[in-house]
Amino acid sequence: MSVINIEKTKTLTGAKIIVETLKRLGTDSIFGYPGGIVLSIYDELNNQKDIKHYLVRHEQAAVHAAEGYARVSGKCGVVLVTSGPGAANTISGLANAYLDGYPVVVLTGQVFANLIGKDAFQEVNIIDITKSCTKANFQVTSVDNLESTLVRAFQVAMEGKKGPVVVDLAKNIFTQTCEYPQVEEIVDGESSSFEGNVSTVLNEIIQAKHPVIVSGGGVISSGAEKELYEFVKKLNIPIVSTMMGLGSYPQEDKNYFGMVGIFGKVSANQVLRQSDLILSLGARFNDRITCCFPNGELERKFIQIDINKNEISRNIPAYYSVVGDVKAVLDKMLNELECREYKPLHNAWLEEAEGYRKLNIPNKKISDKLHSFEVIQEVYNYTKDMDIVVTTEVGQHQLWTAQNYEFNKGGRFLTSGGSGTMGFGFPAAIGASVALGGKPVICIAGDGSFQMNEQELATVMDYNLPVKVFILNNGYLGMVRQLQQKGFGGRYSQTKISNPDFLKLAEAYGINALRVDKKEDIKAGLDKAFAKNEPYIMDFVVEPMEVV
Repeated sequence: MSVINIEKTKTLTGAKIIVETLKRLGTDSIFGYPGGIVLSIYDELNNQKDIKHYLVRHEQAAVHAAEGYARVSGKCGVVLVTSGPGAANTISGLANAYLDGYPVVVLTGQVFANLIGKDAFQEVNIIDITKSCTKANFQVTSVDNLESTLVRAFQVAMEGKKGPVVVDLAKNIFTQTCEYPQVEEIVDGESSSFEGNVSTVLNEIIQAKHPVIVSGGGVISSGAEKELYEFVKKLNIPIVSTMMGLGSYPQEDKNYFGMVGIFGKVSANQVLRQSDLILSLGARFNDRITCCFPNGELERKFIQIDINKNEISRNIPAYYSVVGDVKAVLDKMLNELECREYKPLHNAWLEEAEGYRKLNIPNKKISDKLHSFEVIQEVYNYTKDMDIVVTTEVGQHQLWTAQNYEFNKGGRFLTSGGSGTMGFGFPAAIGASVALGGKPVICIAGDGSFQMNEQELATVMDYNLPVKVFILNNGYLGMVRQLQQKGFGGRYSQTKISNPDFLKLAEAYGINALRVDKKEDIKAGLDKAFAKNEPYIMDFVVEPMEVV
């Protein structure tokens, strides 16, 4: 947010104040679903042209779309929903944005202030419900506190480790009036200061014999990709990434060894095992990574850089830490390197690490049917020069995408990391396309995940958003089936699912679609999908028993 000077005050209703404040805060898009409580706000939105409202078909999708918008634009996503079930339907989206750290402000309608706590029609206690999955939440019962609360909500969402904020709005404030604006200026409150000695970190890295960098989602949130690349090249050391960090460093570069963790590259995990120092940049090191290192390999000399103080030593004891923005810390270290005389001492280590690539396990076909990894590889080869954003739903297809689609820029891979929310990818692609001004976005989905929010086909059709949905259709809840295959003797309880005919479903919404079951037909299908700047569905019928 930038500083915006105050204008001459005037008396406005609360509904008008909400819209005017959102404008001052830089909002140009809102994702929402109306209801009786919030109709005054919708009426004000109807009377202006600076903010465009996107009508979704489910409130969960509104939050995912706002998060997709935020991930691509770097701005705060905004959601508007009504009270009761409308507010409650946002919870999955809030939890997703909270765990992955992206800024969304969700405006929820609430009953009249004098009815709060009395089980009025469509009342839920959204404040208590969302305490564990938001950075903060506010309830506004008087118009006098409305503007300042909205400004504070955006500041909280955008500062530090970003995340979602709920603002619950009692119905009476929409018709109350007060002078506006009261907040003289709006500032972002960001700071480049940090806790910890950056010189100490730099000395440790230079002196280590086998250092490695782990790049997490915090690098992308910070916009530190350029600084990271320069830092790696100056010291010539290996780098790996978490799934949320994919694209933070060019995957085609020789210093990059892959994604770490249970579904990562063997080469990436081996680099960590053989290292004598790990520099963690904006990575949480959750259990999907730590489970691969049961012998304390991550704890030898673990240096942690994170903007969130609560993440320090949360999962791995930190040998040393710096609390601060990754971009600011890297910039400081680069400036120090400019003033030093040093020689890159890690060439031999990088050469040793290069040998680990031969340990990577290649994809293998288990039948003559089309395989999911083949689809992802073909999609990558077709789109690699498009600089396109790719979203995923959650499941096997998500991991095949992480393993087989090469991301060389940040903000090109949008997936649900911390929460693993089925139904995230399609609406996130909608928000991403909005942020990109209507450019194409790819959504790679499983047949199970896609059905979580398939109703948003109406949204892409209404606004002609060119989201290309590629469904890997194996007739199973694939990731869960894979777990049953490994741990439950192949007893596939409730994981074989029925699907609609996705081509007929697309036709019902007026969207073109195509089914593909042979590798040689993929390119021709992609030609059709990208022929026009409009929504498109490709239904890939794939081997059902393929595993990640």
